[in-house]
Amino acid sequence: MRILFILLLIHSGLLAQPVIIEGFAPAYVGKSIELYTIDDYFSMRQSLLAKTDVKADSTFRFIAEVPATQKIIVQSHNNKGFLFVQPGAKYSLFMPEKDKFDPFRPTGNQVELSFYDLDSTDINYKILGFERWVDNFVGNFYYLKDVKPLEFVQALDRFKGNVEKAYTSDTSSYFKTYVKFRIAGLDNIQHAAERNRYEKHDFYIKHNQVSYANDAYMEYIIGFYQDLMPRLSNETNQAVYEGILAASPTLIMQALGTEYTLINIRIREMVMLQALTEIYHSGDYPQTNILTVMDSVKNHSLFEINGRIAGNLMERLTELVPGGKAPNFSVKNESGLKTLADYQGKHIYLHFFDPESVQNRKELELLLDIYKRYGSSVHFVTIYEQEKVLSDDGKRYVTAIPWDVYAVSNSNSIWKNYKIQSYPQYTLLDAAGYVVMSPSLGPTPNGQYQTIDLTFHNIQKVYSSGENGQR
Repeated sequence: MRILFILLLIHSGLLAQPVIIEGFAPAYVGKSIELYTIDDYFSMRQSLLAKTDVKADSTFRFIAEVPATQKIIVQSHNNKGFLFVQPGAKYSLFMPEKDKFDPFRPTGNQVELSFYDLDSTDINYKILGFERWVDNFVGNFYYLKDVKPLEFVQALDRFKGNVEKAYTSDTSSYFKTYVKFRIAGLDNIQHAAERNRYEKHDFYIKHNQVSYANDAYMEYIIGFYQDLMPRLSNETNQAVYEGILAASPTLIMQALGTEYTLINIRIREMVMLQALTEIYHSGDYPQTNILTVMDSVKNHSLFEINGRIAGNLMERLTELVPGGKAPNFSVKNESGLKTLADYQGKHIYLHFFDPESVQNRKELELLLDIYKRYGSSVHFVTIYEQEKVLSDDGKRYVTAIPWDVYAVSNSNSIWKNYKIQSYPQYTLLDAAGYVVMSPSLGPTPNGQYQTIDLTFHNIQKVYSSGENGQR
C-alpha cells in the first residue's frame, strides 16, 4: 500500500506541471493582471486561471496549473493579449499598453505580447514562424486568385507541399492540428480547383479527432457549419423545426443525422448547439424550447465537454443585455442583508472595485464627485472581494465611501452573474431592476471621451420632471 501511495504521488506530480509566466508591464503598474482560459470556442466564455498585481518595478509573475497545450488570455484593465502555453513551460513576456491610434473597444482592446528568450521547441515559436510563412504566401500570391487562378492554385499546392515536408517530423499533435486547419482555411479561398463541401469534410473533418482546445481547428469547424439551417434540405429543415417544437434534442439529432457532414455524433451535437444559437434571436423559433433543448444537452450529453458548451451558450444567450431583467443578488454588511429589490425605485449603479489598485482609487475620487451631484437620483453600490487583504490605505479608501459598500465572497453568484472580469467595472440598472448598460460607462472617459456623467444628468432630469424612471 505504501508503494502504491508513493507511485500515485509521483504520477500526480508528473500530471501537475505548472506553467510559469512572468514579465514586464510598465503601463499597468499598480493594476491587477489576470490569466484566463477559454472554456470553449462556441461561447468564448473565459475562466479566471490566476490573478496578481503588477509591482512597482513593473514586473508580474504567475504560476498556474495547465493540463494540456492551449491558448490563454493575459488581461489587465481593458487590454488583453494571448499566448499558447505548454505544461511545464516557462514564459517571459512584455505586455504593452493599447496603441493610441487603435479605437477603444468596451469588450477589450487587443495588444500584442512580446516574448523574451523563446525556445525553438515551444509552441509559440512554432506557431509564430508558421504564421509568418502563411502571411508571406498570402501577400505574394493572393492577388493571383482572380487574375491568374491557375497560377494561384499551383502556388497554393506548392505551399501546402512545402509545409507538409517542413513539419513531417514534428512531434507536437497540437501544432500539427493547428497547421492542418490553418491550411484548411486557405483551402476555403474560392478558386477554380477548390474542393467541394463534401470533399473538405472527408479530407479535414471526418478522420480528425475533435480538438476542443485548438483554436485553428475550432475556427474551421465553426466556419464550416455556420448558417447550417439554410443548407439543409427542406425535409431535414422541417424535421429539425418539429424537433424544436417538441423541445427534443433526440428528434433534432435524428433529423441532423441525415446530413452527410454530420455523421460524427460528437460533432453533430456541437453543431446542433451552434445552429440553435444562430436561430435563437431570429423570431422564427420558440426561445423557451431552444433553451430547454440546450438544458437537456447540458445535463445529459454523452460528451462532457458538449454539456459544458451547452451550459455556456445558455448563459451567453440569456446574459446581461440592455432591457433584460437583472440577476438578483444578495449582499451583506454591518447594516444587514440587501437584495436587488431593496434598491429598486431609483436607478442602481453597481461599482465593482479593488481597494488596493492605485488606478481604482484615482477613479473612486472622480466617482465621489459624481455622487455628490447625482446621488439623490441614483443608488450607488460598491462591491469588493471579501478575500482581499486590505492595507491601511485600502481600508481608508473603503471607509471614505459615503454610499453602501459590501465585501462579498468570491463564491457569491454576483461575480458570475454580472460578468466581472476586471476592476473597476460598472453596471447601470433602471428603477425596476432592468439592465441599462453592462458594462456601464465610468467616471473616466473611454476611447470616445464618454463618461457616465451625461447619462446621470439625463436620469436626474427625468426624476426632476416627476417621472419615476421605471419601465
